[in-house]
Amino acid sequence: MASVWYLGEVVPRVVVPWLSLLPSRPRPAGAAGVGAAGAATARSDGAATADDPAIAEAVRVLRGGGLVAFPTETVYGLGARALDPSAIARVFAAKGRPARHPLIAHVMDETGARALAAAWPYAASILARAFWPGPLTIVVPRAPHVPGAIAGGADSVAVRAPAHPVARAILAALGEPLAAPSANRYQSLSPVTAAHVVKSLGDAVDLVVDGGPTTEGIESTVVDVRGGDVVVLRPGAIDLAALRAVVPARLHHAEPPADGEGRASPGMDARHYAPRAALILAGAGDAERAAIDARARPGKDGAPAKVALVVRAEPSAAIDASFVVHVLPADAKGYERSLFATLHAADDAGCDVVVVEAVPDGDAWLAARDRLARARA
Repeated sequence: MASVWYLGEVVPRVVVPWLSLLPSRPRPAGAAGVGAAGAATARSDGAATADDPAIAEAVRVLRGGGLVAFPTETVYGLGARALDPSAIARVFAAKGRPARHPLIAHVMDETGARALAAAWPYAASILARAFWPGPLTIVVPRAPHVPGAIAGGADSVAVRAPAHPVARAILAALGEPLAAPSANRYQSLSPVTAAHVVKSLGDAVDLVVDGGPTTEGIESTVVDVRGGDVVVLRPGAIDLAALRAVVPARLHHAEPPADGEGRASPGMDARHYAPRAALILAGAGDAERAAIDARARPGKDGAPAKVALVVRAEPSAAIDASFVVHVLPADAKGYERSLFATLHAADDAGCDVVVVEAVPDGDAWLAARDRLARARA
């Protein structure tokens, strides 16, 4: 027996589908329960405050050294106290993440970020004041008191002030920074709903705070300001045009770090953000043919492969009802917001192959191109 747990009471119950309700009454606001994979879940509305029951429970778990998954505006994060080496170690173990891969420290504001930095370059202030709270991560020199584990042993630290009200309520109530990579197994799809967290991590996470789907749907942009220039290490929710309107910024051009090598930013592996299904990236005029060809592959139990087609316009009649079709927005921002949710849906539908129409060139599409290239690697 597992239990669906409401704050203030425990009701014995067989584990039920994700966030289902007791039939006798509605779930109270801020109630917590147990997800299908065994993780405790707590619901919080978008106006979460420090005295919200779900926030209070999250803080209790964190102060006890536990792991709490919570929504940010980008993806769900797997939170642990950033200055607690044993809690950080639990994050790496839960994700199956190599120790040389840094975590992002989440703070309330620039003051909180400066407290983690050995130096705070002028460019960091300009960027923080322009984009925080929001989906920009800034890499700065790490202060001596910050555990090296959060930086993968490097002398840097990646810091961000999230905008999501649930994330900010947890940070405010906890009163200290949170290490919070994406709440999923290493190299798998980032979670944009609480259900995705439970599906990926199960009972490796102590509590999942359900704040609904994330708004950006893609990870933060990561910039390194340690060398004087502003260098984009990972494209993300803030595009190059927005950055360059504030500071000169250039892209990091280098081969992905080798296994075992340190790095200043997460998301730099050649393979990352990958669905369970094989992902094929096809040119704009070739996606339908690639999907038809993919169906000829052997799928489960020797049957033809189940194929999802991800495009930006309705396909032709050649794509019949045997395909799982997802038509994503034609604009870059809308596409980013839909991409991970779409790939999760293809996995949930049991697809063997996902054929994705390549996105356009140009800086506006940089983050989407990056995620797709790493997902198919």
